[in-house]
Amino acid sequence: MAYGVTQQMIDTYGEIIFKLSLNKQTRLGDPVRELDFDDIAQQRAGSGLTDEEIAARIGLLPEQVSVVRVFVERKYHRIDQHRMLFHLGGGKRWKKDRYQDPKERLKIREEGMALREALSFNPDRAAIYLEEGLWNNDTLSGWLTTHATETPDASAIITSTECMTYGQLKNKVDRLTRGLMDLGLGKGDIVAVQLPNIQEFLITYLAIASFGGVMQTIHMPYAQSDIEFLLEHAKARAVISLPAFKDIPTVQIMLKCKQKYAALEHVIVLGSETVPGAIKFSSLMADDTPVVGNPPVGADPYLLLYTSGTTSNPKGVPLTYQNMMSNSRLSVDKFQVTNDDRILSVAPFSHLYGLHSYHITLCAGATAVLLPAFVPAEMAQLVETTRPTAIFLGPAHAVALQNAEILDKHDFSSVRFSVFSGAYCPPDLLRTYHSRTGSIVCQLWGMTELAAGTYSYPDQDMEVGINSAGPAAPGNEIRVVDLETGEAVSADTEGELQVRGSSVFPGYLDNPQANSDAFTDNGWFRTGDLAVINQDGNLKITGRIKDVINRGGVKYNPAEIEEILLTDSKIEMVAIAPVPDASLGERACCFVQMKSGESTDLEDICSLLKNKNISKNKWPERLVVVDEMPLTPTRKVIKSRLIEQLQKAT
Repeated sequence: MAYGVTQQMIDTYGEIIFKLSLNKQTRLGDPVRELDFDDIAQQRAGSGLTDEEIAARIGLLPEQVSVVRVFVERKYHRIDQHRMLFHLGGGKRWKKDRYQDPKERLKIREEGMALREALSFNPDRAAIYLEEGLWNNDTLSGWLTTHATETPDASAIITSTECMTYGQLKNKVDRLTRGLMDLGLGKGDIVAVQLPNIQEFLITYLAIASFGGVMQTIHMPYAQSDIEFLLEHAKARAVISLPAFKDIPTVQIMLKCKQKYAALEHVIVLGSETVPGAIKFSSLMADDTPVVGNPPVGADPYLLLYTSGTTSNPKGVPLTYQNMMSNSRLSVDKFQVTNDDRILSVAPFSHLYGLHSYHITLCAGATAVLLPAFVPAEMAQLVETTRPTAIFLGPAHAVALQNAEILDKHDFSSVRFSVFSGAYCPPDLLRTYHSRTGSIVCQLWGMTELAAGTYSYPDQDMEVGINSAGPAAPGNEIRVVDLETGEAVSADTEGELQVRGSSVFPGYLDNPQANSDAFTDNGWFRTGDLAVINQDGNLKITGRIKDVINRGGVKYNPAEIEEILLTDSKIEMVAIAPVPDASLGERACCFVQMKSGESTDLEDICSLLKNKNISKNKWPERLVVVDEMPLTPTRKVIKSRLIEQLQKAT
């Protein structure tokens, strides 16, 4: 179809557009000869909107609204006049396009249309989100333009050495936008980015968004096999990276991918050195102002993130402004963020948690404090010099700060609140962090598929944030269901966590089986997490369904055992995973990473559990000491990789 319209778009927005449309007399079944025109005009004034007004309200282009409206009107009235007018280009709606074919101006390539076809939201739920103001027409470029216009001299980005204002940021984004468009990139094109938390990441992200592109993130530790899978699956047209990262020859891997995959046309590299076959990032900073003929709107996809792949190949998660930006915009008030705040994300921007923290920053017109890589001493120094008021981090970061005795030696007094996410947060760890920094402690639970699903916030009793991940985020609903029956359970009962709401993604890219498995018939997303919700509606994650160990028909969640073992001062990290067993089906294997110079054995492990009165059937029956745990970018243990390593060794 024309103008980037898909059948999924018609299904999602058709009825909404039909109800809002100016053509009310058509909707009533051609009542012109039965009703007087004054009555019709009065009804129009009450509810009828032009295509431009509808587009602004629901986050589409006016041209897309027109196409969708025509299809719906034809369905109801079996008429073809609107289609004829549409193809003739007649009427006042099209005067502005008289000298330019809108089909060319609004054209989207095949790969971009494939991504749009994955955006299949439930129409009834979409109508609710629009009517309640949860979804609107906000975009990244819209927020950036607002701040650059209203507060051009306000700080947008701070690093350890420099500060960039919103006016300066907008200028750099505009220049890169023009440079990327000069390469032929346009609406719907996927641009992969493998960069740390540096200025160039944010400039690139905002530039891609400005011309209507889609950013695909690649985590920094990913090497050849991961990069190849992601670029091929996403069909990225361009990729932007460092020349190398640690011992990974990043740009050379990208250039090989360019030779292998027809969709990949441009490899762009940061740095001053010339790399044959690659384009210098600096050369794309054009002097001319970009002219974007097909600007981004709220319903557009603009992010393609991939799940961490802890149990299988990563799955592509397309996200729109409506489901992502609503989540961040509503978080601004909950976290009481203003344009005076400085927000430091220790989490990488290549991960949804890091991006969520930046979205909050941008929505509020606040300042992003950039930490390219987490090193405890460097983070502490950055906190003292830049004085952030909020920090988004994970529990593993706090452990590292404590082990390095950073919190006792450095001044964290500027930090009003700290948000923890990415893995289980032991209450004792959070209490210690609070006592040493003075920062209010909050917890956030989220997923790539739904951004921030729940969180506690600063003006709650801090015990909520220490002991739970808080209530459902605005616009979301949460429930816990029985693993066998699928029925909702009562408060404080463990089961599978399910989420439904305005921030939940529409479905995985090119993975119908995963989509079928992921959603219930009435639209609840199956998270795969084990959880309890208390009487006050606060969420506590207790484990993963796939981590549950079924020993001879008796199932138990190993998270409780892991928490106890972490109280052993000799143990740095622990993970308990099920391994196949011929007689019992599964047995528990305990993987531990010891602190420097320490050691343990299975007898020590079981003795600790015995002293804690843990039933013997929950004791691990095998111990593997590893030099280093395999971790996701947010430092979540990849248990599947541990099991693979064990199977290869036996």
